Amino acid sequence: MEGRLPRKLAAILYADVVEYSRLTGEDEDATHRRLSEYLDLISRTVEHHHGQVMHYAGDAVLAMFTAVVDALACAVQIQRDLNSSNSDLPDERKLRFRVGVNMGDVIEDRGDIYGDGVNVAARLETLADPGGICISESVYTAAGNKLPLEYAYMGEQSVKNIAQPVRTYRALLDFGKEAQVVSTDPGTARSTRKIGIFAAALIVLTAGAGIAIWQVMDVSKRDRTADQSATAYVSDKPTIAVLPFANMSADPEQEYFSDGITDDLITDLSKVSGLFVIARNSVFTYKGKNAKVEQIGKDLGVRYVLEGSVRRVGNNIRINAQLIDTNTGGHLWAERYDGSIVDVFKLQDKVTSTIVAALKVELTPREQVVTEDRGTNNIAAYDIFLRGWEHLLRKSPEDAAKAIGLFEQALILDPNYSRAYAALAQAYWDNSLDPKFNSLMGFDTGQDDTSFAVDITAWKYLQKVRSDNLSQAHTLSARMLQRQRRFDEAMRAAERAVNLGPNDPAAYDVLIENLIYSGRAQEALNLVDESIGLDPGLPAEKLFLKGMANYALGRLKTALSSIERARSHNPRQTRYAAIQAAALAELGRIDEAEAALKEYLRGLVTYTTLNWTMFYWPFQERQDAERMASSLLKVGLRSSPEAYYFVAQEDRLTSEQIGHVVSNATMVGVDRGPTGLEEELEVTRDKDAQITRQEFLTYFRDGRTHIEDALLCDPWWEFGDYCIAIYRNSNGTADARDEYVFFTLASIFTFSVFESPNP
Repeated sequence: MEGRLPRKLAAILYADVVEYSRLTGEDEDATHRRLSEYLDLISRTVEHHHGQVMHYAGDAVLAMFTAVVDALACAVQIQRDLNSSNSDLPDERKLRFRVGVNMGDVIEDRGDIYGDGVNVAARLETLADPGGICISESVYTAAGNKLPLEYAYMGEQSVKNIAQPVRTYRALLDFGKEAQVVSTDPGTARSTRKIGIFAAALIVLTAGAGIAIWQVMDVSKRDRTADQSATAYVSDKPTIAVLPFANMSADPEQEYFSDGITDDLITDLSKVSGLFVIARNSVFTYKGKNAKVEQIGKDLGVRYVLEGSVRRVGNNIRINAQLIDTNTGGHLWAERYDGSIVDVFKLQDKVTSTIVAALKVELTPREQVVTEDRGTNNIAAYDIFLRGWEHLLRKSPEDAAKAIGLFEQALILDPNYSRAYAALAQAYWDNSLDPKFNSLMGFDTGQDDTSFAVDITAWKYLQKVRSDNLSQAHTLSARMLQRQRRFDEAMRAAERAVNLGPNDPAAYDVLIENLIYSGRAQEALNLVDESIGLDPGLPAEKLFLKGMANYALGRLKTALSSIERARSHNPRQTRYAAIQAAALAELGRIDEAEAALKEYLRGLVTYTTLNWTMFYWPFQERQDAERMASSLLKVGLRSSPEAYYFVAQEDRLTSEQIGHVVSNATMVGVDRGPTGLEEELEVTRDKDAQITRQEFLTYFRDGRTHIEDALLCDPWWEFGDYCIAIYRNSNGTADARDEYVFFTLASIFTFSVFESPNP
């Protein structure tokens, strides 16, 4: 029996002329000359996009590409160039092409290609508009947001000799203006997007099993449990979800321990760059549910699921774990791990290393170290930390206060416990604007600078772990540095967070934010789908970031679509309404914009002026900041005399400039607090920039000031040095005391400088 002909996965472009017979009948010579010219143009464009023309069939062209994005970009460029070439011709003489693009299996033989992949591409071409492009769902999904295109869903289409209908999309081309990124899908009343499955197989041998498993790059209906209009992310890595381990202890109070084991396994696996690991938020939606692994695989878009249980009796623990292939439901391995509580880290390491080996993933030298780093060797401290972490994840002010107490206890047992320091910083930062939390923690809620006091406490704890290998710490550091307009440091921290946690969606989110604020919104947009893929069960923040990136790119309708979906998932998050209001105002939809702004301001006692709104949206590109500010003013956001303080990287003072400005001088300025009750400040420094006198302001304590890395570092309160970046305010005046500006975690200070008299 003859063997099956070899096939390969490819992107196929098929183009054909519209009404060629009519055109040749009217003027055969002119039509043929023009066709020859256009076919040459198409050939050059295919080659430019790394493709290969496989054959010409009269007025049709068949081309093959290894990358879907290249094929689709080529199709767009072809239609753009042909549109330009046809522009001087009367409509009845224009030589227009229809183009179909598909991804599928092809048979390559004697310099040509055949098979279902080609047949589908040819069928798609017939469905395209003259001058248009029709694509299959496999192309639509694989391309994601990598090209600036809009799409419209065309429904399911039958293809000769293909058993299943093909879901098709039309690329919306408008060569008179920049195309936009959006996906318009069926069932728009319900905003659903049902993504089909395509797969390319890689053979991966399982360790110790003696069998081969097919590693499938699976685009499943992962958002069935989340936002079905979010774009699915396609990973070429082994994809895995760690389900919540069941608590098999007789004591239900041990639930925190089994959840903690689950969290740690997710964290450990997430540090491995060769894996694609679903985040905690999404997998814990299955806690206590009897869902089938096959369905979980489809919901989350994963090939493998790890499930298990934890039993703790006294100081003895037993961990049962099993790795399951969601395609078949078969077990790749199952193992029981017994030991004492003092061996818990070793047991976790065994589970992690077994998974990594089974999926044939190689650890880098750094990952070998990082995955073994627990932050402590003190088991009692670890146990208390897990109790605190359980409270923190409940996201209430009361639980946050309890968590802080437990983290502090863990630090008493191990004063160097890095995870406890990072968790303390997270707890204070996440709750700094909550009056109930501030009251529970003993902060004076009647003071204008209460949130600053809470934030500075978070900063204090974060300094203990900023140099550690904790993705969480660098993620939080990036957010705090961004708030202080220490832009370059914030970007480095965000990149470090993703490097340490290649499967941490929070790290991706902060990197995406930094990219948007720094004027690199298209780069940010390209990362959003990966973040959604990591945490498909909690899409609100990712959808908002997608909307925010599109807003920065000027794609207002697309931005609004994403933000509206984000708000539908998390109606309590009023922060999203700020960008929504700005986009609506820019589109002239004033009534809707006013309603969105009102929603944004709902519940805010302070931070309700333009200056303070812009404080929390630190765009570095002036045009982005001014677009947002002018739009919000248009629909009623209250302004203050100074409007708002915008700073760009080029306005930042160097170390030398800081020394020149503040040495032997008196800084006279204003703390422009969020309530609008401004407080004067006056600080005198000697020739070495040391503080010799301060009036009205008691933040600084005695100690040595130093200037380094373009930062002015002063000793603040009891926690140590606090460093600020100083910017020149191009619109400032000496009379207004605002020729210079710096940003703290929760306030804006402006000042002018006056020469101090010699002592």
